Amino acid sequence: MNVNFKLGGKSYSIDFSEYYDLSIPVNFNGLQPNTYNVEKATSSPYRDDDFIGDTREGGPCNFETFKITPHCNGTHTECIGHITKERISINLALKEVFIKSTLISVTPNNSKETYFPNLNSEDLLITRHMLEEKLNNISDAFLEGLIIRTYPNSKIKMSQDYMQQPPPFFSIEAMKYLRKRGVEHLLVDTPSVDRLFDDGILSSHNIFWDTEAKKYNSNTKNYTITEMIYVDEKIEDGKYLLNLQIPSFVSDAAPSRPLIFKLNDI
Repeated sequence: MNVNFKLGGKSYSIDFSEYYDLSIPVNFNGLQPNTYNVEKATSSPYRDDDFIGDTREGGPCNFETFKITPHCNGTHTECIGHITKERISINLALKEVFIKSTLISVTPNNSKETYFPNLNSEDLLITRHMLEEKLNNISDAFLEGLIIRTYPNSKIKMSQDYMQQPPPFFSIEAMKYLRKRGVEHLLVDTPSVDRLFDDGILSSHNIFWDTEAKKYNSNTKNYTITEMIYVDEKIEDGKYLLNLQIPSFVSDAAPSRPLIFKLNDI
C-alpha cells in the first residue's frame, strides 16, 4: 500500500508493503547474542504427570515454556523504569505507533570526549562530533527516533558474546547532544548506551531520561531506548518511519521488533 503525505512543507511517499526488520530473532536454544554471561534464552516443552507439550514426543500439540532475560538475550526496548525505583512498564511508556526517524552509520573511536566513570585506554566511543557530522543537516522533525549502526558491522553481532568483545558506548557529550536535538526513541546495535562495567552509574541512560541520580522524571516517561538491533548493510542511511513492536509486558523492558519503512521524497 502506497501513501503520499506532507510534512514540514515537503511531500513524501511510503510503501507499507516494504520494510526492514532491525531485530535479532530470539533463537531459543540456538545462537544468540549475550551480555554479562547471563543464561541463554531457552525453551522447553511443558510437562506434567499427564501431558507433554511436544508432538515429537507424542504430545497432542506443541506447548512450550520460555525463559529469557530481555536486556541480555537479544533486541529489546526499555523505558525509564529500567533505572528508577518507580516500576514503570514499557507497555504503558511506548505510546507512538509510527515514529519519524533517521538512520545513520558511525565508526566509534578513541576520543578526548568524556565519560563517567573515567575512560579506559581501550574504550571506543560514539561521540558528539560524529553525531553532529551526520545530523547537522537533518531536521528535528525526523529525530523523534534515531537509529545508529556502528562499524564494523559484521553479522557476528547477531550472536556476539560481549564479554569477549567489549562494545562501544556513548560519550557524555554525545548523549547531551541527542537530548538537545529532541530524540525520544534511540535505537543502537550495541548492548547498552553505557559502558558495560561502569560501577552501576549508567551515565548515558540518566542523561537520556534526564533522571538525575536515577530519579523519576515525568517529562521523559515515554522515551525509549532499544538496544541490540542489527542493521543489515543493504539498508541505506536516511529517513524512515519506525514501527516499534513489543509484546505487552508489564516490565521495564521487553523483546522488540523494530520495523522501518523508507520515506521517499516526491
